[in-house]
Amino acid sequence: MKTLAKETAIYGVSSIFGKLLSWFLGLYWAFELKTIAEMGVITYSYAWIALFQVILTYGMETGFFRFANREEEPLKVYSTALISIISSTLLFAVLAISFLEPIASSFGPSMKPRYAFMLILILMLDVLGAIPFAFLRFSKRPLKFAFLKLLNVILIITFNLFFFKLAPWLRNFYPDLFAWYDISNGIDYILFSNLLASAIQFILLTPHMRIKFQFDGALLKKMLRYSYPLLILGIAGVLNQSADKMVFTWLYPNPAEAETQLGIYGQSFKIAIIMVMFTQAFRYAFEPFIFARDREESSSSNLKSYADASKYFLILGLLIFLVTLGYLDIIKYLIPRNYHEGLKVVPIVMMGELFFGLYFNLSLWYKLTDKTKWGAYMSLFGLVITLTILIVFIPHYGYMACAWASFFANLSMMVLSYFLGQKHYPIPYNLKTALNFVLLTILLGGVMYLNFSFTSNVFIRIALNTVIVLTYLFVTIKKELPLRELPVIGKYFK
Repeated sequence: MKTLAKETAIYGVSSIFGKLLSWFLGLYWAFELKTIAEMGVITYSYAWIALFQVILTYGMETGFFRFANREEEPLKVYSTALISIISSTLLFAVLAISFLEPIASSFGPSMKPRYAFMLILILMLDVLGAIPFAFLRFSKRPLKFAFLKLLNVILIITFNLFFFKLAPWLRNFYPDLFAWYDISNGIDYILFSNLLASAIQFILLTPHMRIKFQFDGALLKKMLRYSYPLLILGIAGVLNQSADKMVFTWLYPNPAEAETQLGIYGQSFKIAIIMVMFTQAFRYAFEPFIFARDREESSSSNLKSYADASKYFLILGLLIFLVTLGYLDIIKYLIPRNYHEGLKVVPIVMMGELFFGLYFNLSLWYKLTDKTKWGAYMSLFGLVITLTILIVFIPHYGYMACAWASFFANLSMMVLSYFLGQKHYPIPYNLKTALNFVLLTILLGGVMYLNFSFTSNVFIRIALNTVIVLTYLFVTIKKELPLRELPVIGKYFK
């Protein structure tokens, strides 16, 4: 638990800080871009990037962890995975660029060929770096991993500031040198900034690719056999997370308003991003952790560790949920007022993301038993629920249908994974503790809702919500967190 907590903290700090910077950058775009519809185009574009990242890595990251811990030569596993990813990614890039115009037109009139070209290059560079990043995690180098991830975000922000602030200022003094600059090309500058940052990140990763390349065809077949269900799982998973943004413009009854509504939803979704950050940080540490323990330690010790990890994930996730809702009166001013109408999706989306994080925790049973096909089945089940809700309800309820689709799909997958896991790989999860904290959160969240409804003074609301958050924190420390076992301060929590 200490090792997992330490690495989760490192990944978490870098992930949270990086996502926080990206969050502020997204807010900045909302102020710089000329229309909300342009934010809709950005939201739409990056949703497709997320899907193709999963397709082009085809579960090889998890496959690498599994076989690197199992085989006697981890470097051979790394090399084989790297060769496979490089070959398939370069082939994809060549084919995609060869058919650039028809691909761009198929995504609608807002997707210009130059946007598609930059998105393809960004995608290629990020996918090529996926296995080296996995190798850093496997090698227990979270600081290097965190540094490179943070640097990427900082570079993106730096280039954005150059194009949106410094370049127009310099043009006043050097009009000939900056004759190329046009402030109306906001989307171009956003994508080009990302492309430059991805290129630099890839260059910094190349030292970790300077290895003795060994290709083992038999090993690759085993890895692909293990990983291909994870590809289906990943595609279904990312569609569960992003299908709402990808199909919204096709399903919304007013095409002229669709991108604007998507822009509002995309910005409101950013408020809930802290739950995504927490889930991602935990995932970065948890996956290598479970495979390493499966190799090294006894089964009974493993089961307790897995159960404890899921318990603490739930407890901390519920705390994040309450903190975000409790201070929404402050957080909402970080986005322009013309986006505030979408804030009603925040609690729904956050709880849906917490369900997804718990589903990921529960999914270890099919990874450790090599029954990854079950992950694909469950994700497809969730995708059917997602698409059904989107298709039926977006025409009537707009982006609220998107929020509820995520909520119910992730809830369904979480429940299904629990029952299947108990059948195939029983883990003694403490359901009583989980239920107690869920009920406590519902009670405290209900008090927050009444506070919002009946208290018009913002300062009083924030003060009352602070008391609510501290109440949850006190109960958590008193009942579950190891702080009670620490010297000196521990006596106050016994």
